[in-house]
Amino acid sequence: MQANAPFKLPQPEAPALAHSERVAAFLREQIRAGGGSISFAEYMQAALYAPGLGYYSSGTRKFGEQGDFITAPELSPLFSRVLAVQVSSVISQTGSGSILELGAGSGVLAVDVMRRLAELDSLPERYCMLEVSPDLAERQRSYIAAELPGEFSRFEWLDQLPVAFDGVVVANEVADALPVERFTKSDAGIEQLRVAVADDGFAWLRAPAPPLLAEAVEQLERYLGQAFEPGFTSEISLALPAWIDDVCSCLARGFVFLFDYGVSRRELYAVDRTSGWLRCHYRHRVHDDPLILPGIQDLTTWVDFTAIAQAASDAGMSVAGYVTQAHFLAGGGIDAELQALADAPDSDRMDLLRQVKLLTLPDEMGENFKCMGLARGELAIPSGFAFGDRAHVL
Repeated sequence: MQANAPFKLPQPEAPALAHSERVAAFLREQIRAGGGSISFAEYMQAALYAPGLGYYSSGTRKFGEQGDFITAPELSPLFSRVLAVQVSSVISQTGSGSILELGAGSGVLAVDVMRRLAELDSLPERYCMLEVSPDLAERQRSYIAAELPGEFSRFEWLDQLPVAFDGVVVANEVADALPVERFTKSDAGIEQLRVAVADDGFAWLRAPAPPLLAEAVEQLERYLGQAFEPGFTSEISLALPAWIDDVCSCLARGFVFLFDYGVSRRELYAVDRTSGWLRCHYRHRVHDDPLILPGIQDLTTWVDFTAIAQAASDAGMSVAGYVTQAHFLAGGGIDAELQALADAPDSDRMDLLRQVKLLTLPDEMGENFKCMGLARGELAIPSGFAFGDRAHVL
């Protein structure tokens, strides 16, 4: 399948195009079995997670300069070092030194967190990794074994959430990759945007929203106090509350750090945001056509942090804080971490300063990315949430 020219995307190499066509063939079969169309949530689930085919299930490189996007841990060790100090403060209170990372990506965050925890004399008993991609899990093992051979025995890979876990849960850019439904409002009511086959690619198809989606959108309208106008199009993650409930339910005592790009529900569904928040990432280009390059581009949506807070509360956890990434890093002591790295013999201070700007400036990652802290048990709130709390807007 060819990249859509208006987006000016880099031309995929032949092996990537061949893989994308295999994913497209799988999707066409799913559409045939679905009677001629499937929901966008089904399309997104298959494009990202179909075993051996989906974006996160195949062997393509996803993170870093040679991939499609760069996460904060990939951008700078400063992010992970600040997080490690926050994790250490929780571990010292729970009496259990266990960490659970969800969707651990390349393993860079785990390595840098563990290095800083070693400096703090606060190494965990276990560092558990829950990774849905077998390929990524194997890459994580290889990377961690090479970088931290002396601590490799502390790492454990899981295929499901643990039971009665004590300690810290970390989820960096996980919620944005949960499959979402797309909907639009018309004169006839709420419609579901589905995916059908068209020529040699895929196309959108409108259909009356099924009851579950229609009720979820109507709940949004009741929450907002007004109905969406005809033409309003957006996304909703029906899977997000259940995922948060699962994460919270596995934690007997401890703290959850959630990092992602997102906003409150009122911001997410603002009247002037009429085309939604769905974004596609390919070779560091961002565009809004998820129906091209299936299996070799990332599909994400901005996160409804109000939904996370409500689901966490329903699961018996409290929202300890909701801050921008810039505020989290500032409150968590990024200045001290910068000084520590800048004083290292081989440090490049100018490069570190560049990393700080990318992590914290409003027009970079500082404002769009948020951190939400969820707590179970009597725990002191980590310093990363000391100021700039936005919980009141949820």
